[in-house]
Amino acid sequence: MGVIFDTSVLIAIERGPFHVEKLIKERENEPFGISVITASELLHGVHRADSEKRRLQREAFVEKVIETFPIYPFDLSAARIYARVWATLARKGITIGAHDLIIASTAVSLGFSVVTSDMRDYSKIRGLKVEQF
Repeated sequence: MGVIFDTSVLIAIERGPFHVEKLIKERENEPFGISVITASELLHGVHRADSEKRRLQREAFVEKVIETFPIYPFDLSAARIYARVWATLARKGITIGAHDLIIASTAVSLGFSVVTSDMRDYSKIRGLKVEQF
């Protein structure tokens, strides 16, 4: 099984003292990556920095993440899963943010788990393996 990092995990790593090595220890043969929406959320954070110094620090971190990890696209397979999960949740009156649902659908389409520090929305999605960071 592979792993997709949720944006919350990468932000926690950027703010320290967490290290990616801790997450991948004894899982070196598993693929790790991020969703394209996670890349977008991280880049959004760069543009929202409150100072030029902070923007440059964030940008360096985000570019390193993008360089280090594969970025998985939101493709038709993930879109089909997204639509099914969204409809199922809507019938139950449950709402989940579109970005989290895209990340989750991408993970399910790949047979991957999602590592997150925000279990609230991900725990509502049947068939998604979620790991607490």
